[in-house]
Amino acid sequence: MMLLRRAASAAALVALALPLTVAPPAHAADGPSACRTSPSVPLDAEQARLADPRTTALVDRAGFSDFVRRFPAALCATRGRAEADRLVDDWGEALWQASVRRAQDRRPGGDLAAGDDRPLYWARLGMTAVLARWQPEFTVDRAALRARFEDSSRGLTDNAFRAAPGVRRVFISGFDPFGLDAEIRRANPSGSAALQLNGRRVTLADGSPAEIRAVVLPVRYADFDAGIVERAFAPRMAGGPAPADIITSVSQGYPGIFTLEDWAGRARSADPYPDNVRALSGGTRERPVTAPGLGPGPEFIRTTLPADAVTGAVQSPYPVLLNSDVTEIPAGGTAPVDRTDGPTPGSRAVAGGGGGYLSNEVAYRSNRLRAELAPQLPGGHLHTPVLTGLPADPQQLTGPEFERNESAITAEVHAVLEHAAVRR
Repeated sequence: MMLLRRAASAAALVALALPLTVAPPAHAADGPSACRTSPSVPLDAEQARLADPRTTALVDRAGFSDFVRRFPAALCATRGRAEADRLVDDWGEALWQASVRRAQDRRPGGDLAAGDDRPLYWARLGMTAVLARWQPEFTVDRAALRARFEDSSRGLTDNAFRAAPGVRRVFISGFDPFGLDAEIRRANPSGSAALQLNGRRVTLADGSPAEIRAVVLPVRYADFDAGIVERAFAPRMAGGPAPADIITSVSQGYPGIFTLEDWAGRARSADPYPDNVRALSGGTRERPVTAPGLGPGPEFIRTTLPADAVTGAVQSPYPVLLNSDVTEIPAGGTAPVDRTDGPTPGSRAVAGGGGGYLSNEVAYRSNRLRAELAPQLPGGHLHTPVLTGLPADPQQLTGPEFERNESAITAEVHAVLEHAAVRR
């Protein structure tokens, strides 16, 4: 296991949210607009990948092209900061809901498999690029607008559990695709699972009902520094009429296996592996760093998910294993040590079972918050198998093997949750 770890208006938005089509906003005509944009404004490294025509094809082939095409005119129709805030909230939520409906085969559109998570990713990026180059006639906080749009288009808003007596509430997070400089066609099965399961009523292994709610998080250190994990998880753990009964973050992990991560570490140590904007964490195996913005907590946090129940019941088509690997600097030591049986007392975290990257960090952040706000809550992290099966021809965006593998992974995430969420 240790070797594996290394290796716009309300009327317009009602139209956009219709399940069978993406209709243009009423005020977003395709004619001339007095609104100014600035094509010379540089895009970030993630947005710059939109220059590859395959990214546009993924949006078009899901029926999402109108979201990107009509967004500039919608922005140009706003007349002040408050209206701009409302618009990005509404469009983000509409994109999220359209993506959820499509993933659950309730919104026909295009020829990509329903569960494909990539159209949401690339449509969102296209819309943030528009936002970056928009030049309104009034002052805006562009970073705050971007953050609002990111949150609303990722399921962080208008995505609460329904208050239903006797229904268990399961909250999960997935991730965007990553590693796109090596292969721009990559998807992320954790994001696909989040879209396919969000809002679903399911039957748990003991026959009881449950509802799943999900978010999809970015693969960017800066967003984690700004508290996106805490914004996603805190409302589901404190206050409100319907908090979660169980939480787990989900990400893509190792080839051919699922792993329940036994331990999450407090450190970042993944350099030189970058995030989606090619930023580095500043931490390495030899010199781990603590992520900015973390509240107080231990060096390692252990899962409280029922590992025995899950690993004893779900093993097909992929085995599900408990991974107790960590890397630590022992108390009094200076060099990192790999362990297969968890951390030793007083040690400094280098990496949890999920390494020292953002998959480990989402587990640490969400479970540190769980320990603070709802310590009785079961919580942890699940790694899916690596999604494989893309065609050898780089111009082919999908294929039967890729689609089968994506469906199989989501089905097994579903099965894991059916056993993990049983009341104990």
